[in-house]
Order: sequence, then C-alpha cells, then structure tokens
Amino acid sequence: MPGSAVDRLAAELSELAGAPVELERPAKAEHGDLATSVALRVAPVRGRAPREVAEELAAAAVGLEHVERADVAGPGFLNLWLAGSWFVRTLSEVLDAGPAFGGGFADPVERVQVELVSANPTGPVVVSAARNGAYGDSVARLLEFAGHSVEREYYYNDAGRQMERFRASVEARRRGEEPPEDGYHGEYVRELARAGGDPVPPMLAQIERTLERFRIRFDTWELQSELEEREVPAALARLDTYERDGAIWARTSAYGDDKDWVVIRSTDGKPGYFAADAAYMLRKFGRGFDRAIYVLGADHHGYVGRLKAISRMLGIDPVRVEILVYQLVHLSVRGETTKMSKRHGDVVTLDEFIDEVGVDAARWYLVSRGHDQTIEIDVDLAAERSQKNPVYYVQYAHARIAGILRNAGDAQAGRAPPGELAPEERDVVKRIAEFPRVVRESAERRAPHSIPIYAIRVADDFHRFYHRHRVLGGGESESFRLGLCRAAQTVIARCLDLVGVEAPERM
Repeated sequence: MPGSAVDRLAAELSELAGAPVELERPAKAEHGDLATSVALRVAPVRGRAPREVAEELAAAAVGLEHVERADVAGPGFLNLWLAGSWFVRTLSEVLDAGPAFGGGFADPVERVQVELVSANPTGPVVVSAARNGAYGDSVARLLEFAGHSVEREYYYNDAGRQMERFRASVEARRRGEEPPEDGYHGEYVRELARAGGDPVPPMLAQIERTLERFRIRFDTWELQSELEEREVPAALARLDTYERDGAIWARTSAYGDDKDWVVIRSTDGKPGYFAADAAYMLRKFGRGFDRAIYVLGADHHGYVGRLKAISRMLGIDPVRVEILVYQLVHLSVRGETTKMSKRHGDVVTLDEFIDEVGVDAARWYLVSRGHDQTIEIDVDLAAERSQKNPVYYVQYAHARIAGILRNAGDAQAGRAPPGELAPEERDVVKRIAEFPRVVRESAERRAPHSIPIYAIRVADDFHRFYHRHRVLGGGESESFRLGLCRAAQTVIARCLDLVGVEAPERM
C-alpha cells in the first residue's frame, strides 16, 4: 500500500470505483475533508450519469473504516468527511516515524551522482551560480531522503581559453596594465595580482570556502586538466569520429544532436571541450553510478542534446543522464535591479549575498521558485527578520513549537483527542498527512520549490491553530495537542532541512 494516509484512502476508494482515484483538499471546509472527481472521469466510459456513479461510490465509501460521511456535490464530485480514527492513525504514524516520516520511498534504490555548481575558477561564486548550488543540493537532499545513495561532485573547468584569459588578466594587473578587453576586470583580480603565484589555487580555495559556508558539502572534486590527461584517450577510442579540415569531429548529428562537434582542434592538436565532456561522462558511469545528474545554467541549454548524444555514442542509456537547466537570478535593492557580471566586476558574490541576508534566507529564496522560472529576489525583504519574510515565518513556527515542548517538561505527547477535533486541529493533521506525497513528487520531478510552498502552508495551519487553542493548560486536550505540536514540528524541520535551512529552537 502507498505510504501516505491520503494515498492509502485513495487506494481503498480506487478498489470501490474500479478506477484510479486522486484525492484533493476542497477549497471550502463545508465541502468536506477530501474530495475526488473520479465519477466525472469514469461515467462517460460506463455510459452513465456522473451523479449516479458518484452516489453509488458515496454509499460504498461510508463503509470504509476511516470515512465518516460522504455526499455528492455539483455534477458528480464526491466529498468525504474523515472519521476521528483517521486523524489518530495519521498522527500516530508521524510520531512513530519521527524524522524519517515521509522518506524511504525510493524504488528501486539507485546510486546517483549530482554534479553541481562547477563554475569556472575565474572568480568568486556569484549569485547566479549559487542558484545552481542551492537547487542542485536540494535535489540531492530529496534523493537522499527518498533512500538513494547520492554523491555531490564539483567539476572544475580549470583548462581552456577562459582560464588563459583569467591568468592573463591577473598578469596584466601585476604589470600595472589593464586586463585584456575580453579578460576579467573585477577587484578580486587586483587582490590576486598582489598575492603573487598562480591565481588558480587560491581562487579554488575561496570557492570551496564559500560553498562550505553555503552548506554544500561536496564528496568529490574533479579537475578538467587532470581528466584530460588521464582519460580523454580512452574516451576518444569509443567515439564515432571523422577528420575534416585538419580537425577530428564527433558525428553527434547521427546520435540526436543538431550538429557535429570538434573533438581534436586543428589549431593546436589538443582536445576540445567535447572530448573532456565525453571522458567525464565515461568516468561517472565507470565508477558505478546508475544515474548522472548535471545541473546547468540557462546559457548551457544546448548541452542537453550534446550530452544525450555523448551517452548514445558511448553506449549509455540516455535515460540515465539527466540535465537540469535552471534560469537566471535577478536581485533588487530598494526597488532597483542589480546587474551581475563576473568578467566586468559589477557582480554580487554569494559571500556578499550571505552577508546581507544570511545563509537561511539565501538558500530559501534560491529554491523558492521552479528552476525553469527566473527568480526575482527582493534583498530588502530577504534580509528582514519579520513574519513578512517567508523563511522567518516558517522558522518562527518551528521555534514556537520548540518553546511549547520545552515548557511542557515531562508531559506526554498523546495521539487521541478527548473528544471531537476542532476544525483547526483537523486542518493541521490533514496538512501534515500531505507531506509524504509532496516530498515524493518533489523528488520525482526534481522540484524542491514545492517544499517551501508546502512549509508555508503547514506554518499557516499551525499558527491558526495556536492562536485559537491553548496547548499547555488546555485540560484534557493538552496531551493530544502536544502530540499535534510535535508532529507539526517534525514536518517543518524536515522541510527546512530539505532546502538547506536551519530549524531554530529559539528566535
């Protein structure tokens, strides 16, 4: 049976209906706790009126253990009112599972590598690359919570023309000259020039410190320069290639891409980026991963066809190669958009962004929208410590519950209410019962933005309950309400962790 209480009930109704049932929460409380439109869907196939099908299903549904009442609305919507036993069972499941509630659903379990950030070490991590990190790390956290074995890797493009321009820019500053027009002009270039030596190692070290501060902990680091030296020859031997104009080309157009790519350049006889990409993919799967996930910015959209073509050429099932492309980030300060350009120096670095808003707000805002949408972040709001700031609002709900539980001392958290549940109590239980489905869909769709949206709803329901009902000193209801608080805290804490945000005990 499915893991969520809502899904289990849907499965029972599916048996009665003879068709898959999806349950949703009605917008209005008077329409019940859950509802389904299955009758509208199956009635035409059966040649019957939808209301007639819905009425038959309603009569059968009240025979289920956890359905108290069922009726039909409109053209054939089935509305359900859940019995008290459903709420007790749901609350018990959360309290029994604790932090593991909603997880462990991976089937089959896979060994997955998520390659994220991977910005050229030509400057500090900027906010646009930070979205890569926040999004990719949240996807990795979701997959780990599902039960997969996940490795996070950073691939340093420390070879090629961009690196040559970077070093040339630093050397120009050391000579007291302006960097080349197509070079790098930021203040950080001046600082590296004053330090002496190869500027790449200190730049790599700074990037790693910044990402550690951002709560992204990589398992492995891969250098393009080392990869080209060790593994490009073996990859080239497996590619479908031909010679033209003094260069060696990969016949990628025959494998689903829109054009062929240079493997060995005619100018210097060295491998091009395509050769390194092929060697890198071969290395990933050679290390035993079942799935390789690449997180790339919008300017790399063309890589989708390219990487899929490489996989086909290497005999790797393209389904095992996922490319997640995220869109741009725009920051506004006092209503004005801040421009970002690593090369020309008018940048907002991740460290500056964290200094301004904190790690929690930075992580939250960078995953709060779908990765296929541009993000507009109001820095003033993100830095505000008030309930107008959504991350603060959700964290405050967690801290408030922690305070209640501290003050409760040794009082036991119960599972069964002393009488009929209040509407606000029902709403909290129904909301936390949605978590297994929300987290499963977020993991499957690689869509961590659903988690902050859901967390806000949990906080909404909890705050509404808290303002209308006394927990401590609530008489016979105290034990049950403590259990309700602990279950809500469990779900909120997990939501925050899945997007890399701390769950504070005090605020």
